[in-house]
Amino acid sequence: MRKTLLATAVIAASLGTGAFAAVELNTYADAEGYLDVQALTCAQLADTFQEDANYLTAWYSGWYNGLAKKHFANIPRSKEAEHETIVYCKAHPGEEKVIKVLGRIIDEYREKKGIDVHR
Repeated sequence: MRKTLLATAVIAASLGTGAFAAVELNTYADAEGYLDVQALTCAQLADTFQEDANYLTAWYSGWYNGLAKKHFANIPRSKEAEHETIVYCKAHPGEEKVIKVLGRIIDEYREKKGIDVHR
């Protein structure tokens, strides 16, 4: 009886928190295995495994640094931006593009810290 109640409580808690089955990031790739990183949405990022979300946001961070012709990585700062992006996308799993969210987070950080990338 006690085991049945415990199992029921665990199932109910899972349902109440909106638990879902994560999918691999390559689920969103085309037939040749390419992922259109500019088209990926927050909903898709929120549905992937955490390690896939971490990988992708790290890739985006490097891409943004490359666009700014910055060839250095500040690991703690990058991880913070990646984390904020993942948290935002999980809280707002709509059709907003991940690349726009991460860009906004990076721009807000740069503005707050007075970082000029156009030097």
